[in-house]
Amino acid sequence: GSNVLGKPRDEQEAVEMLLRLSGREHQVHTGVAVAMDRQVESDLQRVSVRFRNLDRRACEEYVATGEPLDKAGAYGIQGFGSALVESIEGDYFAVMGLPVVCTLELIERFGWRYAFGKLERAN
Repeated sequence: GSNVLGKPRDEQEAVEMLLRLSGREHQVHTGVAVAMDRQVESDLQRVSVRFRNLDRRACEEYVATGEPLDKAGAYGIQGFGSALVESIEGDYFAVMGLPVVCTLELIERFGWRYAFGKLERAN
Protein backbone atom coordinates (compact mmCIF):
# COMPACT_ATOMS: atom_id res chain seq x y z
CA GLY A 1 0.00 0.00 0.00
CA SER A 2 0.94 3.63 -0.12
CA ASN A 3 1.70 5.23 3.21
CA VAL A 4 2.83 8.80 3.70
CA LEU A 5 5.83 8.98 6.00
CA GLY A 6 6.07 12.36 7.65
CA LYS A 7 8.47 13.37 10.39
CA PRO A 8 8.73 10.76 13.14
CA ARG A 9 7.13 11.60 16.50
CA ASP A 10 10.00 10.06 18.44
CA GLU A 11 13.06 7.83 18.17
CA GLN A 12 11.04 4.61 18.26
CA GLU A 13 8.86 5.70 15.34
CA ALA A 14 12.00 6.75 13.43
CA VAL A 15 13.49 3.26 13.83
CA GLU A 16 10.21 1.67 12.69
CA MET A 17 10.07 3.90 9.61
CA LEU A 18 13.62 3.00 8.64
CA LEU A 19 12.94 -0.72 9.09
CA ARG A 20 9.87 -0.35 6.87
CA LEU A 21 12.03 1.27 4.15
CA SER A 22 14.87 -1.26 4.52
CA GLY A 23 15.67 -3.13 1.30
CA ARG A 24 12.78 -1.47 -0.49
CA GLU A 25 12.16 1.24 -3.03
CA HIS A 26 10.02 4.21 -2.08
CA GLN A 27 8.87 7.39 -3.77
CA VAL A 28 9.68 10.89 -2.58
CA HIS A 29 7.32 13.62 -3.82
CA THR A 30 8.48 17.23 -3.53
CA GLY A 31 6.35 20.15 -4.66
CA VAL A 32 7.59 23.63 -5.44
CA ALA A 33 5.69 26.79 -6.35
CA VAL A 34 6.87 30.23 -7.44
CA ALA A 35 4.52 33.22 -7.28
CA MET A 36 5.04 36.65 -8.85
CA ASP A 37 2.51 39.36 -9.68
CA ARG A 38 -0.55 37.20 -8.89
CA GLN A 39 0.71 34.41 -11.15
CA VAL A 40 1.70 31.04 -9.73
CA GLU A 41 3.79 28.38 -11.44
CA SER A 42 4.22 25.02 -9.73
CA ASP A 43 5.54 21.52 -10.29
CA LEU A 44 5.88 18.21 -8.50
CA GLN A 45 9.03 16.09 -8.61
CA ARG A 46 8.89 12.34 -8.01
CA VAL A 47 12.05 10.48 -7.10
CA SER A 48 12.58 6.75 -6.51
CA VAL A 49 14.92 5.89 -3.64
CA ARG A 50 16.00 2.35 -2.78
CA PHE A 51 17.38 1.60 0.67
CA ARG A 52 20.05 -0.95 1.51
CA ASN A 53 19.06 -3.87 3.71
CA LEU A 54 19.24 -2.53 7.25
CA ASP A 55 19.06 -4.33 10.57
CA ARG A 56 17.55 -2.87 13.73
CA ARG A 57 20.99 -2.07 15.17
CA ALA A 58 21.96 0.08 12.17
CA CYS A 59 18.62 1.91 12.32
CA GLU A 60 18.99 2.55 16.05
CA GLU A 61 22.57 3.80 15.59
CA TYR A 62 21.46 6.20 12.87
CA VAL A 63 18.51 7.46 14.91
CA ALA A 64 20.86 8.01 17.89
CA THR A 65 22.69 10.67 15.83
CA GLY A 66 19.52 12.78 16.06
CA GLU A 67 19.63 13.52 12.35
CA PRO A 68 16.40 11.79 11.28
CA LEU A 69 14.09 13.21 13.94
CA ASP A 70 13.11 16.33 11.97
CA LYS A 71 13.05 14.69 8.53
CA ALA A 72 10.16 13.19 6.58
CA GLY A 73 10.71 9.45 6.26
CA ALA A 74 13.20 9.63 9.15
CA TYR A 75 16.30 10.16 7.00
CA GLY A 76 18.42 12.95 5.58
CA ILE A 77 19.99 11.90 2.29
CA GLN A 78 22.46 14.80 2.51
CA GLY A 79 23.92 13.65 5.83
CA PHE A 80 24.61 10.37 7.61
CA GLY A 81 21.44 9.05 5.98
CA SER A 82 23.29 8.78 2.67
CA ALA A 83 24.70 5.48 3.99
CA LEU A 84 21.16 4.05 4.03
CA VAL A 85 20.63 4.56 0.30
CA GLU A 86 21.46 1.94 -2.31
CA SER A 87 20.27 3.92 -5.33
CA ILE A 88 18.31 6.97 -6.41
CA GLU A 89 16.47 7.64 -9.65
CA GLY A 90 15.62 11.29 -10.13
CA ASP A 91 16.58 14.64 -8.65
CA TYR A 92 18.78 14.27 -5.56
CA PHE A 93 17.95 17.83 -4.52
CA ALA A 94 14.23 17.04 -4.55
CA VAL A 95 14.90 14.36 -1.92
CA MET A 96 16.73 17.01 0.12
CA GLY A 97 13.66 19.24 -0.11
CA LEU A 98 14.26 21.73 -2.94
CA PRO A 99 14.33 20.55 -6.56
CA VAL A 100 16.84 23.13 -7.79
CA VAL A 101 16.57 22.66 -11.58
CA CYS A 102 12.78 22.58 -11.40
CA THR A 103 12.76 25.77 -9.31
CA LEU A 104 15.06 27.53 -11.78
CA GLU A 105 12.79 26.50 -14.67
CA LEU A 106 9.76 27.91 -12.85
CA ILE A 107 11.59 31.21 -12.24
CA GLU A 108 12.51 31.37 -15.93
CA ARG A 109 8.81 31.19 -16.86
CA PHE A 110 8.48 34.67 -15.34
CA GLY A 111 11.31 36.05 -17.47
CA TRP A 112 13.92 35.92 -14.72
CA ARG A 113 17.18 34.03 -14.43
CA TYR A 114 19.37 32.96 -11.54
CA ALA A 115 22.75 34.69 -11.73
CA PHE A 116 24.60 32.79 -8.98
CA GLY A 117 23.50 34.66 -5.90
CA LYS A 118 20.94 37.02 -7.38
CA LEU A 119 17.94 37.06 -9.70
CA GLU A 120 17.96 39.24 -12.77
CA ARG A 121 15.71 39.83 -15.73
CA ALA A 122 16.47 37.46 -18.60
CA ASN A 123 17.43 39.05 -21.92
